Amino acid sequence: MLDVIVRERRLRWPIAANLEAAIRGQTVRAIDRRAKYILIRFDAGTLILHLGMSGSLRLVKAETPPRTHDHWDMRMQGGWVLRFHDPRRFGSLHYTSGDPRLHPLLANLAPEPFDAAFDADYLWRVTRRRRVAIKQLLMNSRLVVGVGNIYANEALFRAKVRPRRQARGLSRSEVARLTRAVRAVLTQAIRVGGTTLRDYVGADGSPGYFRQKLYVYERTGQACRTCGTPVRQLTQGQRSTYYCPSCQK
Repeated sequence: MLDVIVRERRLRWPIAANLEAAIRGQTVRAIDRRAKYILIRFDAGTLILHLGMSGSLRLVKAETPPRTHDHWDMRMQGGWVLRFHDPRRFGSLHYTSGDPRLHPLLANLAPEPFDAAFDADYLWRVTRRRRVAIKQLLMNSRLVVGVGNIYANEALFRAKVRPRRQARGLSRSEVARLTRAVRAVLTQAIRVGGTTLRDYVGADGSPGYFRQKLYVYERTGQACRTCGTPVRQLTQGQRSTYYCPSCQK
């Protein structure tokens, strides 16, 4: 990597003033992921990148003029630039010279849905003493990471579980169904490029097509695709929740 150019430091957290100097001239050795964080590993440290709600990364030629909301560039050899675009500025960029797993943003993250550690036994254990609604538990990154609002709604529908039920009230069979449903929903979403609701696009600029597969999310008043009952909406933790009162018990 040749250089880093930061045009806007005011993201979710301000980009550190010394970030450019810390990584300028280093070689990218690997690119990993932990939850929703992208880890760009260098010889002597790691960039921890979050796209936020509307961020995207593009590879463009170095002579491509930056657009509005193109906040930073990583200039590579061969005339290419990795460019970060984020209209809402909810993304973030941090650098650590230590083990990224110990960084405050990552240190307390729970298992991911595709980890072997996230299975029906695990979800059964973490729900036993919790009165919180099951949808809010699914979105708690200290218990499971990577299940956002859209996919929590859809997984609960597939598992036939109402989102406001107390987590500890689920039976073993319901917990097992929900574990499978979380993985199934995320697998299908990944295959079709995610869910475009407003301004999300993939790395190639194309929208995600999972919206066409949604059963309940943002379908208030529309007929359930399974039974025909109108989909209902409520608010949980300042987030919209959607469910079918007939299919979900």
